[in-house]
Amino acid sequence: MGKLAARLRAFSRNRWLVLVAAMWVQSMAGIGYLFGAISPVLKARLGYNQRQLAALAVAKNVGGYVGVVAGTLSAALPAWAMLLMGAAQNLLGYGWLWLIVTGQAPPLPLWMMCVLIFVGNNSATYFNTASLVTCVQNFPASRGPMVGILKGFLGLTSAILTQVYAVTRATDQASLILIIAVGPSLVAVAVMLVVRPVGGHLQARASDRVSFVFVYAVCLLLASYLAGVKLVQDFLQLSDGVVVSLTVVLLVLLVSPVAVPVALTLTPEAECPIREALLSSSEPLTGEGNASQESPPCASESGGRPAPYLGENFTMMEALVKADFWLIWVSFLLGSGSGLTVMDNLGQMSQALGFEDAHIFVSLTSIWNFLGRIGGGYFSEIIATYRP
Repeated sequence: MGKLAARLRAFSRNRWLVLVAAMWVQSMAGIGYLFGAISPVLKARLGYNQRQLAALAVAKNVGGYVGVVAGTLSAALPAWAMLLMGAAQNLLGYGWLWLIVTGQAPPLPLWMMCVLIFVGNNSATYFNTASLVTCVQNFPASRGPMVGILKGFLGLTSAILTQVYAVTRATDQASLILIIAVGPSLVAVAVMLVVRPVGGHLQARASDRVSFVFVYAVCLLLASYLAGVKLVQDFLQLSDGVVVSLTVVLLVLLVSPVAVPVALTLTPEAECPIREALLSSSEPLTGEGNASQESPPCASESGGRPAPYLGENFTMMEALVKADFWLIWVSFLLGSGSGLTVMDNLGQMSQALGFEDAHIFVSLTSIWNFLGRIGGGYFSEIIATYRP
């Protein structure tokens, strides 16, 4: 009994279990990409024109990208509190929106509707911050893959939630808004005590590379399966039993990465030991390859702590004075708008081309988004650690 309790304790504190839980949170955090699927029903039920719908899209995008509050709070609050706050915001914003669309709550002026969707979509910043910060702390030598995997799962939200919507066989498209309000909040609350720092830098194993390969394989299989399911459901009229079966397989694929922490917990340490010497003899914990170990860091002019190297943790003020930060900021400013514009208007674009259901387009676009993010994290790590 004592050995079993020790194994369960080790399993609960395994950094790979934290990663899997964070992946589940992130798979529900891309709710903003579903706007293209719900915009037609918003336009029809609320009587909005295209300009008013665009105002809602802008408010939604601003909510999804204004993460200053979440980032500031993450320095003082534990991850579970961040996830709980995000769940509350998501339920409030999209839940109230669903009540208005279905006529169970009185309609609000456009500016208040913008505030409502801003609040709902801002929940994603709490999910992102809690997941990313925690996993980067647990995998300090693998920041590139961590960011790529977790940010990639944002792209699967549309495909997953629209598949859940397909299972319900709901005739009212407003039901998708209810699923958006409830689904992410339930997942965040369910795993909020699992997503936490667990001293992951002391859990490095020689088998970590194999574990990453398995996770990447699951990601590619999941994307391929979702793309196939969406295409089959669009071209064929499937029975309820087949749709349920396809969804069960999807859930199994989502759960399958938990095999990694289970296997590591059951593997005796004598066969796969955790060696602190492995950490001291390998790359720096930043894993970015930018920090030189030959010279000590220079103290800041203010006489405070030594100035961090690229790849280390920066405070807000330390980041704002770095040219790298502003280069990334300008890149996002110039590069993110076009993709968001297309995704926000997929519903109107598909209707203009004669398609009544925009879910297939939103889902497939989100899957390509997922693959691009996963690939970006994988190849960025190769480039950052490359030594000619």
